[in-house]
Amino acid sequence: MNKTYTASGYFRPLLLAALVAVSAQAMSAVPKDMLVIGKAADPQTLDPAVTIDNNDWTVTYPAYQRLVKYKTENGKGSTDVEGDLAASWKSSDDGKVWTFTLNKGAQFADGSEVTAEAVKLSFERLMRIKQGPSEAFPADLKVEAVDPQTVRFTMKDQFAPFLYTLANDGASIINPAVLKANAGDDARAYLAEHTAGSGAYMLQRWQKGQQLVLVPNPHFAGGKPAFKRVSVKIISESAARRLQLEKGDVDIADSLPVDQFAALKKQGEVAVYDYPALRVTYLYLNNAKAPLNQPDLRRAVSWATDYKGMVDGILGGNGKQMRGPVPEGMWSYDASAMQYSLDLTKAKEAFGKVADKPKTLSFLYSDNDPNWEPIALSMQANLQSLGINVKLEKLANATMRERIGKGDYDIAIGNWSPDFADPYMFMNYWFESNKKGLPGNRSWYANPQVDTLLKQAVSTSDQAQRTQFYQAAQKVVIDEAAYVYLFQKNYQVAMNKNVKGYVFNPMLEQIFNISEMSK
Repeated sequence: MNKTYTASGYFRPLLLAALVAVSAQAMSAVPKDMLVIGKAADPQTLDPAVTIDNNDWTVTYPAYQRLVKYKTENGKGSTDVEGDLAASWKSSDDGKVWTFTLNKGAQFADGSEVTAEAVKLSFERLMRIKQGPSEAFPADLKVEAVDPQTVRFTMKDQFAPFLYTLANDGASIINPAVLKANAGDDARAYLAEHTAGSGAYMLQRWQKGQQLVLVPNPHFAGGKPAFKRVSVKIISESAARRLQLEKGDVDIADSLPVDQFAALKKQGEVAVYDYPALRVTYLYLNNAKAPLNQPDLRRAVSWATDYKGMVDGILGGNGKQMRGPVPEGMWSYDASAMQYSLDLTKAKEAFGKVADKPKTLSFLYSDNDPNWEPIALSMQANLQSLGINVKLEKLANATMRERIGKGDYDIAIGNWSPDFADPYMFMNYWFESNKKGLPGNRSWYANPQVDTLLKQAVSTSDQAQRTQFYQAAQKVVIDEAAYVYLFQKNYQVAMNKNVKGYVFNPMLEQIFNISEMSK
């Protein structure tokens, strides 16, 4: 049967379509009491005694409390610390004994009280598991619960950075009830996928490859957070993260390539923040096995690296070349240290001294950082000029880390940002021979002279003396080209303009102070 439409009849479906479009657009905006963070990859583990990855800490930092935390001063993140679970503390004159008095009223997510015994059990577990986070503390650390509100730490030798190490993720305090209920494996399986802290938030669920959902800890002793739900969405493609941010499906987009940040800035629809940072990108050269156990080969690789091209081209000028392992902005940085540059004459000269000249080197990288692939391609092109074929291996990030942890590679790439404000984070972690592999010494470097200097640097609290020891060690490791020191990159993050209260801390990249943020 034929139907006759009036003129207004034609407009009705068009009007309906327009309303649907407007409604869909409104639906895509994240509600005011919810925050959505777009991340490139799932966490690897949520266990504070195991994880050494900032990507994991996006979830663990707001879920746990520590004895101390980094201060916010005048709206800016500081490297100084203040009490978190601790109300006060004191140290002995020789710096070997530290006593902390806990705040009353802090509660885990199940409502049980945070006590000195919880602190003791958490640290004993950390030191027993002996994964990367334990490397921030002396191996002989002893912890005792003096009474329910007082905990005492004792060390055989003075350890200069001790107070600052207590602000990092490994020092998170875990609910003893969870440790007891999962005692069979020291709660490792449970804590890898759940949280058990006294922080402002707790993990409600984790859908691998999709999202992690955080909800407020109903027993949190601090102020009530503004967000009833925080979703960490896993969006592996950076272009998709950017698109979802522009559409309003995501409030914060992390780990975007430099060109996408630049495009977002130009559009002006969302806020793009730039912060001078202490995060560095560097190449691990496997010092422990042939052929890169030869210092001259490592020097040749260092002289064949296009540092300026990477900073100008890959970073769009948003960073600076490193001058050795300690970045500018961290005390003990040595502005006079020898700095490698792209110099093929020097590269060939060093390569000429190499006894065992390789024809091929493997280069491991993952899609964890969008800059890693162009860096790998740059290294492949430049080392070709020495007659070295670089075999690029793009792996899942967890697989790459596993290979690095076993020393099964020639060259690999990584980022590093300090967890506490001390050059220990760069020098002791990267070069101590007892920290080989994922704990920090990812080039598998060993030099007794450097070990001695690093030990001396933590056995005194005199910063001028510590600087002398660290700078002496820097001269050695730069000359021996233990790593290729690429660049330190400014931290950039993009978020919707209605998100308020974000504070960047140079110690805590990729970590958001969600309990103080709002819309």
